[in-house]
Amino acid sequence: MVFHKHIHIIIIFFFSINLFGQDESYNKHLYDGNINYDKDFLLAENSYRKAISINSSNIKAPYNLSNKYYEEELYDEALIRQAEALKNAKSNNEKHRINHNIGNILMKKDLCKEALEAYKNALRNNPNDDETRYNLSLAKLCADDQNKNNDKKDENKDDQRDQKDDQQKDDQQKDDQQKDDQQKDDQQKDDQQNDKKNNPSKDRGSAKLSPEQIKNLLKAMNNEENKVQAKINEKKQKGVKIITEKDW
Repeated sequence: MVFHKHIHIIIIFFFSINLFGQDESYNKHLYDGNINYDKDFLLAENSYRKAISINSSNIKAPYNLSNKYYEEELYDEALIRQAEALKNAKSNNEKHRINHNIGNILMKKDLCKEALEAYKNALRNNPNDDETRYNLSLAKLCADDQNKNNDKKDENKDDQRDQKDDQQKDDQQKDDQQKDDQQKDDQQKDDQQNDKKNNPSKDRGSAKLSPEQIKNLLKAMNNEENKVQAKINEKKQKGVKIITEKDW
């Protein structure tokens, strides 16, 4: 029992040394990140990343790195790091500050409804923060405006959809009318062709004469012929006029 007990103590001792070494290394990279925070973005980012790789459950490095991303307007990256910090936050104060910052990031991304919820979560952990309460009111106004704009967009989409449907109906009616007119024209042409085939005399464009009309026409022709013959006979009887010499 003593032997095992000594082994247990030794294991705890070395484990404590290891944790102390990790904390020391973590704090060193965190310190380097803080030193370069306002001087060199890349160096600060690299130091914070090293600290996170050593101890991902410590919220200091991801929290500070998120704030730096926020200043550089890298809002997606900032949101990821704040989410990492929130996952490991324990105290109400930590949860309040992280949710407040998440709300600020979401507002920059025009996600007002989501930002409103983040500020509410921040106030649940610290109801006395006036800055969070002020940001909450701004987020609510922004969310209301976005809802109104979305409603207008939906109305415009509905109007455009109705106009499109009406136009399609009008076009369909026009197409149907044109088809009907074309069918009527085709039917009329077919009827005319069939009528010509069944009544060929109509193609000549002449009408039949009645017997009385034919009799009158022949009589008129005979009268004209008689007049011409009479004139010829009259000329024969008179003969040719002879011109005599003048007596001096």
